[in-house]
Amino acid sequence: MGQNDMMGAAEDFADQAAAFLRVTKQYLPHVARLCLISTFLEDGIRMWFQWSEQRDYIEATWSCGYFLATIFVLVNLLGQLGGCILVLSRNFVQYACFGLFGIIAMQTIAYSILWDLKFLMRNLALGGGLLLLLAESRSEGKSMFAGVPTMGESSPKQYMQLGGRVLLVLMFMTLLHFDASFISILQNIVGTALIILVAIGFKTKLAALTLVVWLFAVNVYFNAFWNIPAYKPMHDFLKYDFFQTLSVIGGLLLVVALGPGGVSMDEKKKEW
Repeated sequence: MGQNDMMGAAEDFADQAAAFLRVTKQYLPHVARLCLISTFLEDGIRMWFQWSEQRDYIEATWSCGYFLATIFVLVNLLGQLGGCILVLSRNFVQYACFGLFGIIAMQTIAYSILWDLKFLMRNLALGGGLLLLLAESRSEGKSMFAGVPTMGESSPKQYMQLGGRVLLVLMFMTLLHFDASFISILQNIVGTALIILVAIGFKTKLAALTLVVWLFAVNVYFNAFWNIPAYKPMHDFLKYDFFQTLSVIGGLLLVVALGPGGVSMDEKKKEW
């Protein structure tokens, strides 16, 4: 394929992506929010059905006693399910986001994720999705930061969008494969280029939509928990990974729906 053919194919993809965004403009934010909270919803339900196992694990790991271990599981269950209900109903979304931030921090410590770089980066990416959701909620209601002095009316929202974008791309850094095969090298080059574009906010919607397609394909292929019997530990592991990845997809869909925000090259180009 020549350079002109490649450029033509890229332009065709860009045109198709633009048409897709026009058609789905009204529905995309709703789909994004549902995907984003999916990991909290799944984990909250898991806390209910695996109550004893989760409590016993925390009690054995931290030697905190039956009562505190039960409180931990209860907070996770109510905090996650309650936060999901508030986000989906569009009520007190900002408070729900802060509650879910707390759940991420608590689980990071309780399950020793802090010392596992891959899982830590994925949790940070999940936090990036919540930052974007928090930024979206600022434009729909009264700001929780009304008394904080800013350089502009939407400045906190813009920096939350920047932080959310940067944290989201951490998910893709865990998918890079460092081997000499042609497919891995190509995937690393293309993936790295796309995550840089999202992070700096250049051609953001197109790059984020491309990452959504790529990440969804990788997620369905590598985290197919439905192919593993429910009694095997790998079933729960893949299921957790699947929904966590789906939440990051939700964060990227928010970027696609809402744009990169004011702190981005796309926005700066309008001033040039």
